[in-house]
Amino acid sequence: MNHLRYSGLPFEEQRAAFLDIIAADPLVRQALARARTFALPDWLVVSGALYNSVWNYLTGKPSGYGIKDVDLFYFDESDLSYEAEDAIIRRAAKHFEGLPVPVEVRNQARVHLWYPQKFGQPCPRYTSSSQSVSFFASKTHAVGVRFDADGQLELVAPFGLDDMFSFRITPNRVMDNQRTHEAKGKRAEANWPEISVVPW
Repeated sequence: MNHLRYSGLPFEEQRAAFLDIIAADPLVRQALARARTFALPDWLVVSGALYNSVWNYLTGKPSGYGIKDVDLFYFDESDLSYEAEDAIIRRAAKHFEGLPVPVEVRNQARVHLWYPQKFGQPCPRYTSSSQSVSFFASKTHAVGVRFDADGQLELVAPFGLDDMFSFRITPNRVMDNQRTHEAKGKRAEANWPEISVVPW
C-alpha cells in the first residue's frame, strides 16, 4: 500500500481524493451529517478528525484510530458572552450523543477574548470560521469541511493539501505557536510513524 500515492498531485486531484476519503469515513460522515442538522451559523468541521482520517485510510488503519474528538467551529458575533457559547456546547452534547468521540464546539467570534489568557499572546479578531483555520500552528492541520447550500461538501484548505498527503507536518509561523506545532507533531508521529515533522 503506497501511503504517498496522492503526494505531489495537482490540487484538484488531491481535493477530489480528500473529499472521497472523508465522505467514506464512518466517523466523519456521521459527524458532518449531524453538524448539518445542528445548523450553526458559518459552521465548519475542522482539523484532526479530517487529516487523521486521511492518514488512517492511507495507512490501512481503522476509522477513528488516533482521533480524540471532532472539532466543530461556528461563527456568531451576535452574542460574545461565555454563557451563549456554553449554551450551544451543552445543546451540542445532546445533539452529538452516540458518536464514538466527543464533539468540541467553539465560537470563532470569541477566540480573541480567551486566547491571550490561555496562550500568553494576542490573537486576531477573526471574521469567519474559515479565517481562523489559517492561524493553526501547522499548515498541514488547516483543513475544514462543511456542506454547502446544495448539500455538496465544501473544502476550506488555505495552504492546500500536499502537506497532508505527503505525511509532512509543516509549521505555520503566522503566530508564535511553536509549542503546539511540536506537541501535535510528536503525537502524530506516535500514531503514524510515516509522519515527518518540519522543525519550527
